[in-house]
Amino acid sequence: MANKKDYIEEDLDIITLEFDDDVEIECEIMGVFDYEGKEYIALIPHDDSDDVYIYGYKETGDDEFELVDIEDDDEFEKVVAEFDKIMAE
Repeated sequence: MANKKDYIEEDLDIITLEFDDDVEIECEIMGVFDYEGKEYIALIPHDDSDDVYIYGYKETGDDEFELVDIEDDDEFEKVVAEFDKIMAE
């Protein structure tokens, strides 16, 4: 997964991720979910792939939030497994 540099909030359902290599990808917000007391967000990139991006999610104010990279591989695998479980339900 590429490192996220920043995001630009366009509206409540679409955000643009800006990666370290200055590539920008519009993503639809699929949803926010909890796992072990933390919140995570699932994003669907508008790039004709079947990818889903998952980041930590932190509300910073009214209609404002921050995406947090999940740097721990073990945590990332557990969060993806939880996301897959939610999607199967």
